[in-house]
Amino acid sequence: MKDDWKRRTKLVHGGTKRSGWGEMAEAIFLTQGFAYPSAEQAEARFVNAGPDEFIYARYGNPTVRMFEDRIAAVEATEAAFATASGMAAVSGALTAMLRAGDHVVSSRALFGSNTYILQEVLGRFGVETTFVDGTDLDQWRDAIRPDTKVVFLESVSNPTLEVIDLKSVAELAHAVGATVVVDNVFATPIFSRAVELGADVVIYSTTKHIDGQGRALGGVICGTEEMIRKTVEPYMKHSGGAMSPFTAWVMLNGMQTLDLRCRAMAASAEAVARALEGHDALGRVLYPGLDSHPQHALAMAQMGSGGTMVTIDIAGGKDAAFHFLDALSIFTISNNLGDVRSIATHPATTTHQRLPDAQKVEQGITPGLIRLSIGLEDTDDLIADLRQALARI
Repeated sequence: MKDDWKRRTKLVHGGTKRSGWGEMAEAIFLTQGFAYPSAEQAEARFVNAGPDEFIYARYGNPTVRMFEDRIAAVEATEAAFATASGMAAVSGALTAMLRAGDHVVSSRALFGSNTYILQEVLGRFGVETTFVDGTDLDQWRDAIRPDTKVVFLESVSNPTLEVIDLKSVAELAHAVGATVVVDNVFATPIFSRAVELGADVVIYSTTKHIDGQGRALGGVICGTEEMIRKTVEPYMKHSGGAMSPFTAWVMLNGMQTLDLRCRAMAASAEAVARALEGHDALGRVLYPGLDSHPQHALAMAQMGSGGTMVTIDIAGGKDAAFHFLDALSIFTISNNLGDVRSIATHPATTTHQRLPDAQKVEQGITPGLIRLSIGLEDTDDLIADLRQALARI
């Protein structure tokens, strides 16, 4: 693979390795183990396996490695480790890096499971987490201490679409030697500039845009060769969170159309947001591509796009929100996102339902809040579907 290849070329060809058969499509190596020509070679591989030598599927696999190499090339990192799900990537990366007594600073507006990992799982093992308003640099500055080990954030928050000044937060973190870990799902690999802006570790739920067709769970941790091989991989291969070869093959095929899908979905998302802004039934429309978004200028500077997600707040609360959801005909009620099919989610009762009410209020998750993941359907049809559902409230 050439270093000067553009992103769309890397998405199609990055990491491809062909067997002696010369297959065009990426091969699926459905095997849990690997044979050795001799006992001596088995011993040597366990001591120091080469880049194309494999031991066990939990440690690595040729199909999985192709996916890891491709996403690393696209994300501009040295290496990657593919995981069984997005949350396996989040929990695996954080657990691999942290131990009892360590301090984390995290943005407050997070996916519910991310909050659970930081607050409950890591907390019970002696890791301290300080939560801040991610859009307030003064809060980051006050919370980051000389002993802070990791700074964690969602570059665009789920579900309220707050955009964090990644470059400034990274500078504050690096000043004390902290590692910057970014959950970059809403930014997508297409609009991401996370590494350029200072992220040390970039995490994706590949279940979302990378697969993009609702077929498979997956995740990936991207970082330096040293971080992936010496910190992440030892933990992941012993704790068992590796991606399956078939899933890696699905993700490889998803990446081939990722750029086209994300750009088309983002264009539709902007059109949807503009069509709904100011609607009488809505208290607010949140979309980073709108001038009205609090971090619009930052979003354009960091991503150059508002992304594929739109969040709306139904003025009538939960009952009105449910009437709206039930009236939709094209949008599907589900809790996934980044799919070719447009999806509507009620975070307060699904993805973030376990959060205490006070935390929901703190994060801006109201009873009327609806997260819209915009798919590849005709934009005019999507707008018409949303308007007719709003008219039925």
